Amino acid sequence: MTTTGIDPGELGDDDLFRELSSLYQTRLDALRHAADQAYGEHTRRMNELEAEYLRRHPAREIDPERLREGARAR
Repeated sequence: MTTTGIDPGELGDDDLFRELSSLYQTRLDALRHAADQAYGEHTRRMNELEAEYLRRHPAREIDPERLREGARAR
């Protein structure tokens, strides 16, 4: 299996956010129309980038509205 894209650990924060944004913009299209191999590659890259984001921001801000209790309070 070949790896495509720059190692997420080598990306600056701005580049990491740009890469994630680009993948999120194309996600539905990949799900609906990409070949299995291309969709798998899209998923692999998304997982790599998200894991790097979580590694850098383990104490990221959690929106209380996104928690079960917050949703029930609405």
